[in-house]
Amino acid sequence: MSTAIDNFTSQLHDNLEAVEERAKSLNKSIKSAAKKNQAEIQSKLDEAKASLAAKKQEFDDYRAKLKMQFEEKEAEVQSSVDEWKASREVKKLEHRAEKAEDYAATSVYLALAMMEEAEEATLAAICNRMDADAANGNSNKHS
Repeated sequence: MSTAIDNFTSQLHDNLEAVEERAKSLNKSIKSAAKKNQAEIQSKLDEAKASLAAKKQEFDDYRAKLKMQFEEKEAEVQSSVDEWKASREVKKLEHRAEKAEDYAATSVYLALAMMEEAEEATLAAICNRMDADAANGNSNKHS
C-alpha cells in the first residue's frame, strides 16, 4: 500500500477506536444512571450540556462540511472519473482521493459529536422521567 493509504487508514483506525470508546462510555453512563439519584444525574446532564455548548460551533461546522462534501460527491460524474483514470490525470485523481479521505474523516468526527449529543439527550430523558415519576408519586430512590 502507498504511504498515503497507510496514513489515512491509520488515522481512521484511531478515530474509529475513539468512537468505540465513546460508545462504551455512553453505555456505561446509561447503565449506571438507574442507580443514581436525580441530583447526580442532573449534575452529569449539566456537564454534558456545558461540553456540547463549548463544542457547538465545531459540531455545526462538521455538519455543514459533511453536507457540502456529500453534495460535491453526488455531483461528481462517474464518466469524468473514468476519463481521468484512462487519461492518467493523476492530479485530479489525487484531489478526488483527498476529498474522499476528508469526507470519511469528517463523518467519523461527526459520529463522535453525535455520541456526545446522544449522551446529553439520554441524561435529559432520564431526568425528565424522574420528574414525571416524582410528580406521579412514584419517586423511590431517584429523588
